[in-house]
Amino acid sequence: MKKALHFKKVQVDKLRWRCDPKSLGFESTDELKLRADIIGQRRAVNALRLGLDIESLGYNIFVTGLVGTGRKTAVNYLLEETERLKRIPDDKLYVNNFKNPDMPRLIRLPARQGRSLKKDMDELVEYLAKNISSVFESEDYQRRKKEIVENLKNKQKKLLKGFESEVAKEKFTLIQLQIGAFTKPTVLPVIDGKPVDFNQLAAWVKEGKLTKERLKRLEEKHSEFADKMEAVFKEMINLEKKVNEQVKSLDNEVVTPLVEDRINEIKDRYKNDTLNEYLDEVKEDILDNLAKFQKPEGQTSSLPGVSISQGDPFLEYRVNLLIDNFGAKKAPVIFETSPTYRNLFGTVEVTPDRSGNWRTDFTKIKAGSILRADGGFLIIEALDALVEQGVWPALKRTLRNRKIEIQNYAPFYMISISALKPEPIQCDVKVAMVGDAYLYHLLYNHDEDFKKIFKVRADFDSVMDVKRESIMEYANFVKKIVTNEKLNPFNKKAVAAIVEYGVRLAGKQNKLSTQFNNVADILREANYWAHKDNTSKVTEKHVEKAIEEKMDRSRLTEEKIQEMIEEGTIMIDTKGSVVGQVNGLSVYDTGDYSFGRPSRITAKASVGGSGIINIEREAELSGRIHSKGVLILAGYLRSKYAQDKPLAMSASLCFEQSYSGVEGDSASSTEVYALLSTLSELPVRQDIAVTGSVNQKGEIQPIGGVNQKIEGFYDVCKAKGLTGTQGVMIPHQNIDDLMLRKDVVNSVKKAKFHVYPIKTIDQGIEILTGVKAGKRKKDGTYEKGTVNYLVDKKLQEFADTWKSFRIGEELIKA
Repeated sequence: MKKALHFKKVQVDKLRWRCDPKSLGFESTDELKLRADIIGQRRAVNALRLGLDIESLGYNIFVTGLVGTGRKTAVNYLLEETERLKRIPDDKLYVNNFKNPDMPRLIRLPARQGRSLKKDMDELVEYLAKNISSVFESEDYQRRKKEIVENLKNKQKKLLKGFESEVAKEKFTLIQLQIGAFTKPTVLPVIDGKPVDFNQLAAWVKEGKLTKERLKRLEEKHSEFADKMEAVFKEMINLEKKVNEQVKSLDNEVVTPLVEDRINEIKDRYKNDTLNEYLDEVKEDILDNLAKFQKPEGQTSSLPGVSISQGDPFLEYRVNLLIDNFGAKKAPVIFETSPTYRNLFGTVEVTPDRSGNWRTDFTKIKAGSILRADGGFLIIEALDALVEQGVWPALKRTLRNRKIEIQNYAPFYMISISALKPEPIQCDVKVAMVGDAYLYHLLYNHDEDFKKIFKVRADFDSVMDVKRESIMEYANFVKKIVTNEKLNPFNKKAVAAIVEYGVRLAGKQNKLSTQFNNVADILREANYWAHKDNTSKVTEKHVEKAIEEKMDRSRLTEEKIQEMIEEGTIMIDTKGSVVGQVNGLSVYDTGDYSFGRPSRITAKASVGGSGIINIEREAELSGRIHSKGVLILAGYLRSKYAQDKPLAMSASLCFEQSYSGVEGDSASSTEVYALLSTLSELPVRQDIAVTGSVNQKGEIQPIGGVNQKIEGFYDVCKAKGLTGTQGVMIPHQNIDDLMLRKDVVNSVKKAKFHVYPIKTIDQGIEILTGVKAGKRKKDGTYEKGTVNYLVDKKLQEFADTWKSFRIGEELIKA
């Protein structure tokens, strides 16, 4: 009588990890004390602390990890611990460079003094504009200036009168000759009491009214007087220059004390060498340009020189307060969400004037995030910075040199351009770039500068160990979201359900997910369902409802596939047995949701020399890992059955009704079972689905998505009717990954569904066929009637037939 085979099944308590609400030690989150901790990121936290505390060049931080693992939150939290944050950086100002206006001068002042200096300079301009005008309008100044001017006039009159007397003695006179719109002084002879020009005199000579000799004497005298007249007028111009110098000297004499007093007050207030040098240039320029401060006739404005149509006449004395740390209590922390060149490095704005020409000046220099973060921290997204034109080279240059040069970045340079080159600014900023591991390795391996300026990597893990401490940290996270977003409190069963959801996300019973964005979404949605129930606390029911609704929003594709299976469009058997046909299990990933569904895998074999034909590969639908899996299973068959004979077989493997790509090796064991069934001609149970990869030794290896795969086949079996014999074969290593839905666990508990842990191909084929696999005997053969015996026998037949075929071919050729 044939002995029945017995197979090990996964125990019910291993199918789902359970968080005991009683072990939490509280009734609801109201009892928890909120703690500001970083959860489950020891390695990343240590790296962040190192990078944030070391001041040396290049110790910037590249933060890697999956989205939602708390990368930015952790950075922001740890920043508060640093000593660097306690130091308030300097104010930074740009002022006019009087010696070279195209290169504005930088002034650094202690925090809060920048705003004060800007105010002082504005008040200086206003004060001088009012008081210089007053000085110039005073009676004393007007009297002294009048004396200088009158003295000039008297000297000019005396010179002119002496020259006129000398001319008159020789019967010449000085007149103003009209030439077009202008007049010109000239000397003409006087005849018969009237001045006569030399053209008239020449005509008189022709008419005989005047002798040539007299005309010649008159011309000689005229030439002599012309030279003297030129000398007189040069002397008058020199006198006028001397008077102007005297007036300017007078202006400086009366204004200098006014200017010096106010500028010295500013110097005494700030005691800054760079500022003192600038103020000396300001004083010199003011005294050289006092006309700016004088009111033109008819001026009504309180400030001389100011009109609506013109710009600021005192622009040269203004202050561009680039970085103002007034009121700052700590170093800046800047999260730049849009790291364009302009936003990061600043710019020099250009504006059109009334004539349409582009203009700029030092007051149009604008700071960017890097300069605003000087002395503190800048956090940016790596990918955003890399895709922005010009940002990455400039960022490397800035961090390498610790110096920033503000320029007008204009890739379309013909449209706008600035000739300004502001003085470079020493910049001590700590940068944390947030990205993923792929981006980090790409930069590390292909950019030599990257490893010099980002010496610290803070890698955030997506999971953490399940321990009492980590479970309580999860509970504290729930408390944090509840408090910050004013949600209803969660009772202990609801918190336990959240912890179990974290285990499900992690994909292992001994791990908790640290992708807290997903967990936080469930908290918010559970609170929503609690409000719908008009309850004051969130319960386990609301958490489960939130999880179910979240999946339902994304499972349209899953339902469509399920419908096609139920309708028979996609052919899946869940009862009976078929030769060469096995239900494999696949995971469909739609991005925000993944689910499992069975796929029919078939095998056909014949005598031949082609070996194993991967139909998916021949149709260019096989991924590299799947193709590798097929090659591995071929190696397994050769090692087990082709040691004493050639593998004279042509076998084809196919994913039936698969019209898109197939990737992964989790179906390689399934393909082996299909081949063994075909070769042994033993039917395979269709009520059992299979997953697991295989190595060349015939050992079953763990796979991913085990929960989705089991649940996928369970849903198909449930739709077609549970028989009590259905189940799934999984690698035994995946037992610790099980976190099945409660309805699946309940069906297993009631023996309506089964989960079999498998270690080898031999174990699996016994479950699928109900026939013993069979061990190899000392003579190299297998036990009679076993699966391996039947497979080996079939392959021997193939080899003998192939040999006869080859001999026949050779005889025909001969």
